[in-house]
Order: sequence, then structure tokens, then C-alpha cells
Amino acid sequence: MPRIPKKKAYPSIDPEGVPGLVSVVVPTYNRAYCLTKSIDSALAQTYRNIEVIVIDDGSSDNTRLLIEKAYASEPRVRYVHQSNGGVAVARNHGIRLSRGEFMALLDSDDVWKPWKTEVQVQVLRERPEVGMTWTDMEAVNPDGELIAPRFLRTMYSTYQWFPTTESLFTSAYMLPGELADRVRSGQLGRVHVGDIFSPMMMGNLVHTSTVLMRRERLAIVGYFPENLRHAGEDYDFHLRTCHAGPVAFVDAPSIYYRVGWHDQITVKDFNFFFARGYLKSARGYLHADRDRIHLSPSMIQLLLAQAYEWVGSALFRLGKRRLARRFLIRSLGYQFWQPRVYVTLLRTSLPHWSDGMLLKGYRAVKRLVRPTPVEIKENQRRDAVPMPAETRREL
Repeated sequence: MPRIPKKKAYPSIDPEGVPGLVSVVVPTYNRAYCLTKSIDSALAQTYRNIEVIVIDDGSSDNTRLLIEKAYASEPRVRYVHQSNGGVAVARNHGIRLSRGEFMALLDSDDVWKPWKTEVQVQVLRERPEVGMTWTDMEAVNPDGELIAPRFLRTMYSTYQWFPTTESLFTSAYMLPGELADRVRSGQLGRVHVGDIFSPMMMGNLVHTSTVLMRRERLAIVGYFPENLRHAGEDYDFHLRTCHAGPVAFVDAPSIYYRVGWHDQITVKDFNFFFARGYLKSARGYLHADRDRIHLSPSMIQLLLAQAYEWVGSALFRLGKRRLARRFLIRSLGYQFWQPRVYVTLLRTSLPHWSDGMLLKGYRAVKRLVRPTPVEIKENQRRDAVPMPAETRREL
């Protein structure tokens, strides 16, 4: 496994935890307006053996007063304030304080459904080889109104590489009747199990707030990387989790993923940080553990071409044209025929005033040239980048 540099030397994670206890780590930053709904959803789980660890990452709003007032008599909630260090630092702080046999992560603007923990604990108990489970999610607006009932495949476009869930895993089974009833079963009650490390190399498939994992697996995986601040730390962590052994996907939305808050970071900035993090993680594993990656050479070439193109295009949008050229040229070295990359590369060398004309001309030519079926397929592959469609601040 590639060595992940850290800002600090943390103690190793003890694989032994309090039997049956689920530790829920909730990092937060200036989220007093929605934090209690997230915490309350964890406390309202049908699985009651839970501790909630709230890590306040230097909030300047009334988060502290809110927590002290709302949960003064709730022994399952622990509040800790730290200097602002970012979501990875906050999560790692919570992990060090956690005591449970199981560990879950809950972003402070997301809400769990009541059955989430019970179902996932049951899956881990039934399948001892599985170290982590995750689920689908529903997207809702700040008022709680439904936007999308099954949002995972929309948010994580890596799923475009895998048209069916079955194509990712080696086995599947139905939840027991009582648990299936809790999630309003049918196909929603299926649990898929397998080793998805190679598919994860194409991009992220896991949403953090839906995860429940064994402490034993956490001890192997270690902490979130703090050198990927702003974006990319989730993908790196989940990639290492999948590298460490089999995982399971519960095919049902277990959380309400809230979108549209005012404190989202810009798409432009998020795109660069996420692209950089993805490239760093992918290159690390390709260098250190190529034998474990069961992808064809052409897929590896395509993966690297997309990764370098993604970083280059993001740098171009940030106005860093000279640096963008370096990454775009590297992308062409892995896959020569990329018309979009050539256009962006040309734009990096032209004055700003000519940008609009060049882009209009390129789009006009695209409309005139009817793509072949092969080109359509390549376009679909090219667009299946591992970046979430919805961008927001992680805390």
C-alpha cells in the first residue's frame, strides 16, 4: 500500500474497540444552522449503542453554545473544539477519540435514516470478511424536499463505467425479512459483496456519510490524508479501504444528502483540488501495487490520460496557463487522440480575448461532424471522471 504522508505523526489505531459500540464522527465548521439535525439523526437510530463525537473545526458561529444547550443531558454526545485544520484533521481527531468496534462518519449537513446503522452492523456481523459497508443516498434541498431518490450514481460519475451494480461485485444476497422491511425492500434490500479495488482506481464509488466500517479495517487503513486539504481525502481513504479487502454495498438510500447550502465552495476551486488528489492517489498505487490492479493496459492509459487532462483543464480555468500546458501534454502522451485537449492546449497559448472565438468555432465544428459509434463510446468514457457532480465544502 502506498505510504500516505501526514502532517503529524499520529498513534496507530487500536483494532480492538468496545464490542457492539458504533462511534460516529461528525466534523463541523460554522454549521450551527443545520448541525443538530445531523446529530439527532444519529441519536435516533434503531441501533441504540452509539456514541457521537462532534469535532468543531474552529467554528466562529454559535456551534459550541448550541451543542452545550441541546445535548447537555445526552451522555452519548461528546463535543470537542479544535483550531481550524480542515475536514481531514477534524475526522482524524474524532477517530483518535473513538472507542467503538465500528466507526461511521457523518458530515454535519447530512441526515441518516433511522435504520441505517442497524442494517449495516448486521451486514458486518453476517459477513466477517467484509470490512466496510456503504449505501445509496437521497438528495434533498435545504428545506428537505426530495431532489433525487437515488443520487449515488448521479453524484459519482465513475459508476458510468459500470452499468449495473452486479458488474462491480462477485456476490449478492437479500437482507433478512425484518431488516428488508425497514428499508422497504424489493431490489432495495440487496447487499452486494466483493473486492472493488480495481474499479475504485477509475474513481470514487463511495460516499463518506453512508459508510460504516469495522475498527479492524480502520486500523489497517489508517487516517485520512491531511496533505489533500479541500478535496480528495475521501477518495484516498476509501481507495485504501477497498485495497485492504472486501467491502459491501447496501442497495438502498440510507441518508438524506442535503444540497444547495450557501457555504459550498466554488466548482472551479473544488475541481482542481479533487483532480490533483485523484492523480496523486492513482499514481501512488500504479507505482507501488500494479499487480493488484486488474485493469487492461489500455484502461490504465485511459485512466492516466483522463487524470492529467482533468488537472490541466482545472488549472486552465484557474488562469494558470503555463502549468496547465504541462499536464495537458502529459495527457496526450497517454492518449493521443483527444480533440478537446488539443483545443484547451491551444487556448493556453492564445491571448485571452481570442478565447471566446476559438471555443465557438470548436463547438460549431462539433455540431457539423457527426460522431461515429466508436467516438460516442469514447466520449462517454472520457466524461466518466471520478469527480462528484455536486460540489460542496466537506465540513
